[in-house]
Amino acid sequence: MTVTLAAISAHTYWAIALSIALGAAVIVAILLTVLVETVGSIERSVDGLLDIAGNVASNTAYIPQLEATAPVLALIVEEAVVQDGYMNALTDGFGAA
Repeated sequence: MTVTLAAISAHTYWAIALSIALGAAVIVAILLTVLVETVGSIERSVDGLLDIAGNVASNTAYIPQLEATAPVLALIVEEAVVQDGYMNALTDGFGAA
């Protein structure tokens, strides 16, 4: 009778081990599916970012040319001060009644 119980116990242990292995295989398959979907989502996001990065690069291509703007603006301000002085000289004395 002891031999029979040992044989049943071995079958029971094998059944438990196989069910644990099957459960682990199912869990691994589910996790792999989630991983593949997540990688696909990340890839789509990166593709969108690369498109946007191209647009940003084309918009910022002319930023170095803005360095030439500041000296020109300084010249415009100087000329505006000169013109203001001329206008003040022309209008001095007008309106005094």
